[in-house]
Amino acid sequence: MTETIKNFPDLLHRTTHTFYREVPSQVAARRFIDALINLLFPIREKKCISLKEMDLKWENLQNDLQEIIRPLCPEECHCEKLVEHFFNEVPTIYSHLMEDATLYKECDPAAYCTEEVILCYPGFYAVMVYRFSHILHQLHIPVLPRVISEYAHSQTGIDIHPGATIGPNFYIDHGTGIVIGETTVIGKNVKIYQGVTLGAKFVDKELSGVRRHPTIEDNVIIYAGSTILGGDTVIGHDTVIGGNVWLTESVPPYSTVYCRPEIIIKGKHSKQHEVRK
Repeated sequence: MTETIKNFPDLLHRTTHTFYREVPSQVAARRFIDALINLLFPIREKKCISLKEMDLKWENLQNDLQEIIRPLCPEECHCEKLVEHFFNEVPTIYSHLMEDATLYKECDPAAYCTEEVILCYPGFYAVMVYRFSHILHQLHIPVLPRVISEYAHSQTGIDIHPGATIGPNFYIDHGTGIVIGETTVIGKNVKIYQGVTLGAKFVDKELSGVRRHPTIEDNVIIYAGSTILGGDTVIGHDTVIGGNVWLTESVPPYSTVYCRPEIIIKGKHSKQHEVRK
């Protein structure tokens, strides 16, 4: 055995002890959010659950969250109050999620029933996890909101920063490749499709805490592949953004925005190309 191999555990031990702050257990955080979602929607785990079992799971979840956040909170912080605040918000979030599930079923002709939405739709799952991570973000609990939101990202391919502000009745269709940045503001009744980016014009560490992502007002539809950038960019209400649009400036309400690329089709026996604009 070489000295490098022999001494590596010692080096690893000393290096990991240089981390300057506690971080949440990724395993515990994932277990917590899964357990919470499965309690709210028991069909994800099993169909029937007794009231007694629900009471026990509800109590255990509160204890679990307190254990996760205790190492993250300063001594003067009361973890019990943070846990209480979080769980006070859960009934309201649950009510909105039930409305969202119905919305998904009504908007998507491929949705057979509400249960299918709850079990199968990555957009619904990503928004559900976002709602809970956003509350943790508002409580200024460090790192944990990102750990939870990145879990949903890894499961769905949908990247929603917990700091984003998203209104009710938010509909994501398909969802793969969607990016919603930290300071994004989204109104109510907004629909977005796969591959949409709501991002910053450029990235600089000095912009931390500065508004750098767009505002999407009420009743906006953004189709697949579109990119909207910048903290000064506002998409006015009741606007439709077509697919593959690139925007770095504001759009007034009731607009329709689309790009018109040339599509050239060459038939097997045609002498000329057919051009569609």
